[in-house]
Amino acid sequence: MRLAPGQSVSMTEATDVALRCPHCRHTGVFFPVQDGWDTRWWESVGDDMEKRAAGARVCPNQDCGGIVLVVMHEKELVESFPPEMIDFDATALPERLLATLEEAARCHAAGAYRACALMVRRLLEELCDDRKADGANLKARLSSLGSANLVPTELLEAADELRILGNDAAHIDGKSYDNIGADECEAALELAKELLKAVYQYNALLDRLRALKKSRD
Repeated sequence: MRLAPGQSVSMTEATDVALRCPHCRHTGVFFPVQDGWDTRWWESVGDDMEKRAAGARVCPNQDCGGIVLVVMHEKELVESFPPEMIDFDATALPERLLATLEEAARCHAAGAYRACALMVRRLLEELCDDRKADGANLKARLSSLGSANLVPTELLEAADELRILGNDAAHIDGKSYDNIGADECEAALELAKELLKAVYQYNALLDRLRALKKSRD
């Protein structure tokens, strides 16, 4: 979104906006910066002219304080920079896998969908490496995770679909190279999250429940 050369602007009172912080991933009501004023202008949207307003907001999480630039129409959020990311649970994830999952989510948020698919495929490679999965290629290594009872059959099939999506994103001559979009990547991220839950987080939740039970005995 850009202001046209010579675009007339004015000031308008800023409003709070609810969004998920791209810095700490907490959801909250972000409040305005700089005396509570936004910059306002008119913008052509199809056959209509709509008011837009832009300004900075601050994450309400005191441990974060992240700054986000928002573009508003009336009181509705149009865009935010950095953009909101798909949420995920970081509990018990190895640092390397967590970094790759976060990068995949950032690619999705930025509209870099082929890059997102590639990062999801890298996540599968790192998962196999972390769990010492054997095999001549990624397909075989994923299959060995099922043989070791680390991943349910349904999720194993999903993992293979993620592998194929990553292959399509990597090869320009692939049939789906130009068709990888937001929906495919969002589904891929959701499946990747479930896969990580099965391998790393279910046991962590069980251990937490057992610890709580023990503390009450």
